[in-house]
Amino acid sequence: MADKIKKLLAKLSKQERNIVKLLILRIMMNDTLGLNISQLKGHKNLFRVKKNKIRIIYSKNNQNIQIIRIDRRNEKTYKDL
Repeated sequence: MADKIKKLLAKLSKQERNIVKLLILRIMMNDTLGLNISQLKGHKNLFRVKKNKIRIIYSKNNQNIQIIRIDRRNEKTYKDL
């Protein structure tokens, strides 16, 4: 999974990568106040963070957080979760 995320990050611009890094840090530190976070429909532990066209999809079980997908919003963003 880490290789897939690295590949997706490589497609992003430097500015977008910086945004993603900050968002991930805030998610991991549970500093989510002010972030656009929603639970995904039909999934108990899947959430998405939205910032401009960037989407970060992650799972949260108790205090264990796992990044599932990082991508620009498109028709495939929420498929196959």
